[in-house]
Amino acid sequence: MDYVKLGRTGLEVSPICLGCMTFGVPGRGPHSWTLDEEKSRPIIKKALELGINFFDTANVYSDGTSEEIVGRALKDFASRQDVVIATKVHGRMHPGPNGAGLSRRAILAEIDNSLRRLGTDFVDLYQIHRWDHGTPIEETLEALHDVVKAGKARYIGASSMYAWQFAKALYISRLNGWTEFVSMQDHVNLLNREEEREMLPLCRDQKIAVLPWSPLARGRLTRDWDETTERQNTDVFGKTLYGLDSDRQVAAAVAEVAKARGVPRAQVALAWLLQKDGITAPIVGASKFNHLDDAVAALSLKLTAEEIAKLEAPYVPHPIVGFQ
Repeated sequence: MDYVKLGRTGLEVSPICLGCMTFGVPGRGPHSWTLDEEKSRPIIKKALELGINFFDTANVYSDGTSEEIVGRALKDFASRQDVVIATKVHGRMHPGPNGAGLSRRAILAEIDNSLRRLGTDFVDLYQIHRWDHGTPIEETLEALHDVVKAGKARYIGASSMYAWQFAKALYISRLNGWTEFVSMQDHVNLLNREEEREMLPLCRDQKIAVLPWSPLARGRLTRDWDETTERQNTDVFGKTLYGLDSDRQVAAAVAEVAKARGVPRAQVALAWLLQKDGITAPIVGASKFNHLDDAVAALSLKLTAEEIAKLEAPYVPHPIVGFQ
């Protein structure tokens, strides 16, 4: 495994990040398809054996049980110094007017809750899960700065917002001498390339790490279009992301390139993403060992210009979804 810098920081991460939304007590929260602790631990162990050192979870995943499962597994299978743990804050964690969001109160409470569940004194990357339209960004940024200065997080990152919002946040942090965002976790895959217009160029210019979520379009790029899974059938949020006629054509192009190469479709879709300028580490969810094998194999699969053109040709612009 060759490691890469997390944006302009000195932190080295694997170019594949294991997405940990897959792990959690089934039925806790909106997801019935998650893996319980017994099934999750072998996946996490396998990831470590393959050289993956970067793990991304969130406080809201399975009502916090994802953090608990991941924290215990990493403590048992690895040294804290050898892993990079990322988590997120924003989603609703308890009823009431202050049970979610990015207020100072929420951030300072939720970082402590995440650390307790993860069983660690600090997280390497603390990310805002979405933009909070109800809290001044200055309040959020100062609270995040204080979290870093308290030693509870090493770096801060953001996820899924408009490029102008991200630019504003970077400007305000610099204006006040506060800790700046070093990463952007956004929605980039062959079925949704809208971030190519503004966010990706901004991140390249500012040397911000890009950590795409749903790099395989929630599995739609890995199988026949009409084939479904339990997750796809019950994923309410996922149903808002894809479904244009052109999406089916892109998936078919992935299948054609994969067949010609003699490799699984997941490797082709990930290889396309990994070859894009500025991409640091796609966040790959895994519920089976072969999902990890395909992700690592994609690192050495180099697509030709003709193959990339074939994959990209059917794409048409999509509505903005996922973060309004």
